[in-house]
Amino acid sequence: MATVTFDHATRIYPGTERPAVDSLDLHIEDGEFLVLVGPSGCGKSTSLRMLAGLEDVNSGSIFIGDRNVTDVQPKDRDIAMVFQNYALYPHMTVADNMGFALKIAGTPKAEIRTRVEEAAKILDLTQYLDRKPKALSGGQRQRVAMGRAIVRQPQVFLMDEPLSNLDAKLRVQTRTQIAGLQRRLGVTTVYVTHDQTEALTMGDRIAVLKDGLLQQVGTPRDMYDHPANVFVAGFIGSPAMNIGTFPVLNGAANLGGSRVTLPREAIGAMTDDDKGHITVGFRPEDLDVVPVGTPDAIPVSVNIVEELGSDAFVYGSLTDDFGNAETIHSGAGDAQVIVRIDPRGVPAKGEKIAVKVRPNDLHLFHAGTGERF
Repeated sequence: MATVTFDHATRIYPGTERPAVDSLDLHIEDGEFLVLVGPSGCGKSTSLRMLAGLEDVNSGSIFIGDRNVTDVQPKDRDIAMVFQNYALYPHMTVADNMGFALKIAGTPKAEIRTRVEEAAKILDLTQYLDRKPKALSGGQRQRVAMGRAIVRQPQVFLMDEPLSNLDAKLRVQTRTQIAGLQRRLGVTTVYVTHDQTEALTMGDRIAVLKDGLLQQVGTPRDMYDHPANVFVAGFIGSPAMNIGTFPVLNGAANLGGSRVTLPREAIGAMTDDDKGHITVGFRPEDLDVVPVGTPDAIPVSVNIVEELGSDAFVYGSLTDDFGNAETIHSGAGDAQVIVRIDPRGVPAKGEKIAVKVRPNDLHLFHAGTGERF
């Protein structure tokens, strides 16, 4: 097993000026499960491919343990990669697919068989060892790809969106299997996904990327409770956080006809770049439904109610008396808020409700830079 370190690693593709990965500084502990997450084009897969040796590093270095592998060939890095599309040989059996890398390396047949059978037992694939990939389901094929990585006994597992081709139910099942397997084997793992739910449920830590730049690294709870900037706040969490930028008057953010009292420290930390405004974030579960007409409550006109059994969410428009409706957005789009409500008392479509933000659950950011106060 080994640590992994990106030391100001940069990748610039030929013909482009902006780096795909810009001076990535990231240390992954021995045995840690780290998830690289971000929107399409943020540089997460490029970072993984740099670690694998499939992309050149234009500047900076990459270490596996104490060894600088920046210029080492992929086959000599002691890593194993699991791809999105399984990458199985269709003419080989499951056993042959899993043991192929060992066969190429000249490993004795008896050892190959032993390792393959051990991995198959871990992955519940023993009864499928003599089948061809075409006779397997998508989830089984992905487990075969995992088995192929396991038998190599590498220092580092690299996984590039391995669940993207699976249906929703199987994706949930397989992600728990992968997370449990990694805990059992204790192999350092770097996992790439665009799905923040996968990141929150699987990773020991999460690294969020945007436009090739590392935004924040931390535990899932850190990311959820203390997002470093507006981007991370809006990206982590499902449903997404409600975020808006509002003028500050008399110690409060003025949300149209409503007021949200701000801590003195936040007001004192405002800069000229903020231009008298503050960006306020509040999660759907941090809003309380109150009687219509309650002072400083935020009026919301109900558009859609999602009933999920244990939960229910209102997707609502800000009503006319709200004022600067265009300044707030959420996962549902601009000028809308998402509110988590009691599933046993859901409002009707078109009804108006009023909500208040719990003061201790506010997320405050500089209007100028988007950075957290």
